This record gives sequence, structure tokens and C-alpha cells, in this order.
Amino acid sequence: MSRLLWRALIAALPAVVLSTNPNTCQAINAQFPGRVVFSNDSAYAFDQSSYYSGQERAVQPNCIFTPATTSDVSQFVKTITPRQDSDANFAIRGGGHTLWKGAANIDGGVTVDMRLINQTVLSADKTVASLGPGGRWHDVYHSLEPHNLTVMGGRLGSLGVGGFLSGGGMTFLSRRKGWGCDNIYGYELVLASGDIIYVTEASYPDLWLALKGGSNNFGIITRFDVPTFPSDGMWYSLLEYEYNDTVLEAQAQAFSRFMEPANFDDAAMMGIFLDCTGGNFSVRDALWYADNVAKPPVFNGFTEIPNLGGVAEIATVANVVDEFGANLPTSIQRAFQLDWSFQNPPADVYMELIKIWENGTRAVADVPGMFIEFLTQPQAVTNGTNLFGLTAGKTDYAMMLMTAAYNNEADDEKIRGAILEIVRAQRGLLRRGGYLIDFVYTNYADGSQGVYKSWGAGNVAKMQAASKKYDPQGIFQTRVPGGFKVF
Repeated sequence: MSRLLWRALIAALPAVVLSTNPNTCQAINAQFPGRVVFSNDSAYAFDQSSYYSGQERAVQPNCIFTPATTSDVSQFVKTITPRQDSDANFAIRGGGHTLWKGAANIDGGVTVDMRLINQTVLSADKTVASLGPGGRWHDVYHSLEPHNLTVMGGRLGSLGVGGFLSGGGMTFLSRRKGWGCDNIYGYELVLASGDIIYVTEASYPDLWLALKGGSNNFGIITRFDVPTFPSDGMWYSLLEYEYNDTVLEAQAQAFSRFMEPANFDDAAMMGIFLDCTGGNFSVRDALWYADNVAKPPVFNGFTEIPNLGGVAEIATVANVVDEFGANLPTSIQRAFQLDWSFQNPPADVYMELIKIWENGTRAVADVPGMFIEFLTQPQAVTNGTNLFGLTAGKTDYAMMLMTAAYNNEADDEKIRGAILEIVRAQRGLLRRGGYLIDFVYTNYADGSQGVYKSWGAGNVAKMQAASKKYDPQGIFQTRVPGGFKVF
């Protein structure tokens, strides 16, 4: 079903309710006829199927509310928050790309699907783009391409704007400008009261800071105002290599040197992708250079490793995200992932981390559909406009992400146990060497990870103070159970 057909179907939905506990859904449907999707509607199955992971697709809300304007969101909040029924909890979704169950969906409540609020609007002087939270980066980039402009968005076109920016945002420009959330001028926000406010550093400085990585803790964001940047093309390369110790040692040497402050190039972002599929290993490098420069020398350490070829081109940002995204599945059955950050160590430490990963995957090589990816990449060089607890301007922070995908729920514990064991060993190695840092990145984290705790007690206290001030009844702490909570 195309998006246009989906929108038409939403608009034509009858005011019909078939639910085992319909009270809240009935109230919303009375307020917004044609904007509520029930479990017997064909659009319901389509909406559920659009989540990336099987865990989120399995969650069953009583109904789905599809606002088209900020006013819709405001009226929804005013309708639902006074209700005390057990079915009056709600979830907020954009792209639906987060893997773990209940991150952006809810059993027995209302899921607010923001995807109709998906505008990309340029200011008159084209220096600011106003983005709807329900947009996808593919569409944002393509709309800006005719103007030779870009914004700090996702490296996968399928990612949603709202979750990406509210959780932090690793971008092609992250080594130059920081996290995506470091560069948000203002937020249009619906508070727990239903009031609509515009949050800037000048108007609500405490809330403006808390929203940078604060996810869904303070209200429903209905617009992000972000800076635009000139872009007439960027360098993109995706190279494949034979998987052997010689290549891995060369990768470890190249990455460790790449991350040394003396070699820092603020246009260069990249990732080493080590994959294990059913016990078979492979390695790829994704290389991105934000400027229109072919074969930038900063990547020589990687491109000079004997390889099996691949993409190497100057392309628009829109085309890069389309090409890179074509290498990834559009959905997965079951998944589990963890992330962690550290200061760049010597090459031999990277090799030890790789060997821990290799050995750990053997325990689950026979799991049906098993795929485990071990990603190593630079971290964003923050400008300090957030509560992450990271040193501003520090260029030698790196990040790792371990992701497992597989077929069956019956293997959840086996996979989870194996990944946890690998990551514990890797983090232990980094900790003993003095390289591990506390920071956990929201958008890569599993729900079991203590994201906000890792940002430091003082920063958590600031988020909690903002929550109490702007949401004194704790609506977004208790009635919106999904996501990471500040309390």
C-alpha cells in the first residue's frame, strides 16, 4: 500500500469502534472523526506492519490516532490526559525504527502516529528548515536537494525525523557540527496541559536544553526548526574486504590512526561494519565525506587496504542515503542491540575487541536467521549544547554498536545472553585500559540500558527539574510509558 493510498484510507475511515475497552478511543474518535484507526480497520494492520522490528509490530494498541496538525495534537492531549481509564495511556511514534518492544507503541492504549505531520518548509532566506516529526529523512533531503542545501539528519533515509532529532542524531556533519540536537534552534511543543509553546534558548532555556536528547519526556514535539547547510555533493564509498586477520589488523590500525586528534578532519565520518551471518564473517567500510571532494586523503588508511571493490562516488546527500539504505533490510523479525562509547585506544585493543566478538558469535551461530553486526564508528564531536555529559570539542571519542537480528521469539534469551556476554567482555577490556566512558547514546540503546544515568547525576537532575516544572502531574512519565524516562 502506498503512502498516498494510506493517507486516503485514513481520511475515509468511518467512525466505527470495535474494541474490548473502547472508552478512550470512543472519546478521541468523537473529537476527531476520521482520525482514529481501530483494530478492525485495514489501515490498522498496515500501520502496525510499518514498524521496523517484530517486537514493535507485535504490540497491539486499542486504536491509533493520526493527527494532521499541531492543533490536533493539542486537542488530543486535552482530551486524553483528564481520563483515568486504564486504556488512556499513549505512545508517540514517528518512523518506528527503534527496535525494542514498547519504545513507540503500546498495548491496550492509544498510539499517536505522527507521520501526517511531515512537512519540510524553508524560511524565506533558506537558512532555516522547519521539519515535521513524522517526516522521513529521505523525503527531507530530496526536498532540499534542488536548493543545494542539507540539514543534520539521518544517514538512513527511512529513519523518522522526530525520534532521530529528539534522541540526539548522528549525522554526516557530526564531526563538524556535533549531534543533530546540538543544532536545533527551536521546538514547537505540546505540553501535558495541551498548551502549545515555542521553545528556544531565549524563551524556555531549561526546557530547550532538556529537549536535546530528552526524547518524549516533556511533551509532543510537532516541529523542529534547524539550520540548513550548503551542499552540492558529498563523497561516499562502501568497500568490501576479505575477512581475515591481515585485513582486520589493517582496519584496526587505520581506525586508531584515523581517530587520533592530529589526524582529525571535520568532514570525515565513517563506520567499520563487521557482520556474522549464520557463522560466516564479512567486513565493509562505509566512508562519508561531507564536502564535494573526491577520494579524500583522510580515508587512505582504509582505501589502501586490499579490497573487493564497491561504491566510490560524489553524490547528493539524498542519493547517498538511498544507496546506503538499499544495503539494509526494510524490516526484521526479532532484534536486540546495545551501544557504548569510549576514548580511542591503540590498534591492538581494537583487535582484542574484534576477537571477543568473533568468539562470542559462535554460541549462537545455529540460531535460525542469525545476523550479528558489530559497528565501530567515530562519535559526534559535540558543541556542548546538550546534557550528555561529554567534553565539548573532543575528537577522539568513538562508539560501538552491537545489533543482532534473528527469526524467532523462542531465541530471545539465547541471543540476548550471547550479546550481553560479548559486550560485557568488550566493555570490561576498555574499562581496564581506562578507555571506557559512561555515555550511552539514546537512539542506539536497548530499553534495558541506563541511558540518562550515564549522562551524569547533575544532568539528570536538570531534566527532572524541567519535567516537574512543565509537566507537574508527570503525564509523560507515567501515561507515556515507552522510551527512556527521566524518573
